[in-house]
Amino acid sequence: MAITLGVHASNPSLYYLSQLDHLNEELAPLGETGAFHHYADGTRTGALLADGTIDFGGTGSTPPVTAQAAGHDLVYAAVSAPRPDHGALLVRADGPVRSVADLKGGTVVLGVGSWQTHLLAKALHVEGLSYATDVTPVRPAAGEDQAQRLRDGEIAGWIAQGAELAAARRDGGFRELVRTGDVITDRSVFFTRRDFAADRPEVVAAIGAALRRADAWVAANLAEAAAIAAADLGGTAEDWRTALAALPWQLEPATAGFVVEQQEAADIFHGVGFIDRPVTVADAHLPALEAPVAAAIARAV
Repeated sequence: MAITLGVHASNPSLYYLSQLDHLNEELAPLGETGAFHHYADGTRTGALLADGTIDFGGTGSTPPVTAQAAGHDLVYAAVSAPRPDHGALLVRADGPVRSVADLKGGTVVLGVGSWQTHLLAKALHVEGLSYATDVTPVRPAAGEDQAQRLRDGEIAGWIAQGAELAAARRDGGFRELVRTGDVITDRSVFFTRRDFAADRPEVVAAIGAALRRADAWVAANLAEAAAIAAADLGGTAEDWRTALAALPWQLEPATAGFVVEQQEAADIFHGVGFIDRPVTVADAHLPALEAPVAAAIARAV
């Protein structure tokens, strides 16, 4: 049976891996083949792992915390290097919001449940405000032009990423109230089921090697990668190239230092009621995975 990886457009490493042959090349020496399950909403990754639809997935920082809170027995496999320029909380350049405190009482559009929730919740927390009570977080609706809504004063802020952020920066009229790296490390996070990690660490390591090779391909082929994204996801190739060039395209094992980062997020989420019970992130850390994943990543460079 094929090893199935979950793919959604918000995780660039998995997205590009699904366009290349690296997964099967890395799995073949182990007698395995790979497959990809495409889905739209990365917040579903924990549930898809739990029900066996996928064996391995990747998101930003928030979904694995919410998956743990939902009782899913997951294990962190690898993380990207920090992505300080991955996204930004935008406000209107000539608008009334001059600081994070000025967001109080306003509506902020973001990918609720994604890393963007971590960004906004922590930015508010630092200022003594609450994600739960001091702002109204809303998901973007299909077909809405968030840049125009921000210009028109319909919303107080908008967390943008990828080609949309590149386009907003190019068009002007906005101010970056919070850059991702100002508040969180914003790593891309890869995780799997505990039984899968414990029984097949060599497969997890091979997936890590495939991801590292996909990352290296994107970094070396930005124009081609941008054209693929523009044709498939919308936006211009120019904006996608700008967005892709801002990412580190580096993979690391999930270490105790990363666990500390995630625990801070989990504590904030519980404090504001985004998750309904405390989460001990260390429960999802499997130290025995670090060495094989690190070796596979090093070999793949």
